[in-house]
Amino acid sequence: MNTRWMVTGSVLLGFVLLLGAGCLVAEQSDETRSSPEGPLRVTCTIGMISDVAAAIGGEHVTVVGLMGPGVDPHLYKATQGDLARLRDADLILYNGLHLEGRMADVLVKLASRTPTYQVTDTIDPSLLREPPEFSGNYDPHVWFDVSLWKTVATRIHEILVEHAPEHKTYFDGLAADYLNEMDTLHDYAQKELASIPSENRILVTAHDAFGYFGRAYGLEVLGIQGISTSSEYGLQDLNGLINTLVERKIPAVFVESSVSPRSIEALIAGAEANGHSVRLGGELYSDAMGADGTPEGTYLGMVRHNVDTIVKALHDGDAR
Repeated sequence: MNTRWMVTGSVLLGFVLLLGAGCLVAEQSDETRSSPEGPLRVTCTIGMISDVAAAIGGEHVTVVGLMGPGVDPHLYKATQGDLARLRDADLILYNGLHLEGRMADVLVKLASRTPTYQVTDTIDPSLLREPPEFSGNYDPHVWFDVSLWKTVATRIHEILVEHAPEHKTYFDGLAADYLNEMDTLHDYAQKELASIPSENRILVTAHDAFGYFGRAYGLEVLGIQGISTSSEYGLQDLNGLINTLVERKIPAVFVESSVSPRSIEALIAGAEANGHSVRLGGELYSDAMGADGTPEGTYLGMVRHNVDTIVKALHDGDAR
């Protein structure tokens, strides 16, 4: 089997203990793999990758996701159950760009015997954000620009075809339909967000996950924390953003489903103490999708939910 691997993220010494406990991963025999006639078993780290793999793979793949609704991938630690799911996979798909930093050692170990792919590896590096505060690394939240995530969807399609070429025509059809849906969503986001008055096009969230979103759809993005939720924010960060809210009369701020709301609550209270009332604009999905079986539990649905929530909160006071 052709094994390809690319791993990003720092290697954390503390995670070696978990690897030792999961050493049976490296001992998986070929007898446990699915047959060419059976569905391709694909294990993915984040929900946004799982959803695309399921949409394009259809009935010829069985997709398992490790990180469900409300899970913060920046802080996630693999469990023994995860090791079993990774052990049973024919393919492993992950985002990379430091998103799954704490799983770096696991991915290294598995890549020597199971095809393991960083699905963002074909994105033109010139299109990746490299904020100065992220220590020379790329922003991993590329799914927030639907046009960039199309490159990832195309990459996943290529990987599935490579490992199950007998289903190429089937995968091609589902991929074409899905990419068309992504084009429609991208156009929808551009149109809806452009309807927000220019002075209100400021998106304030708990951490700086929406940089690609802001760049693609014309919003200024401000976060209390940095790109990774593993970074700490201080009183100076909070007070600086409170001053910005007050001075610029920003009407609403947003919580994230995978991040504690405490910092946003402190932000609202601070603005109120300085004479400016700020609404809680609603909950956005940033590093995790919504619950299974809901529209927000899909990649397309979570993006549409975010767009609609932002437009409703930031539009000039009308009840859209």
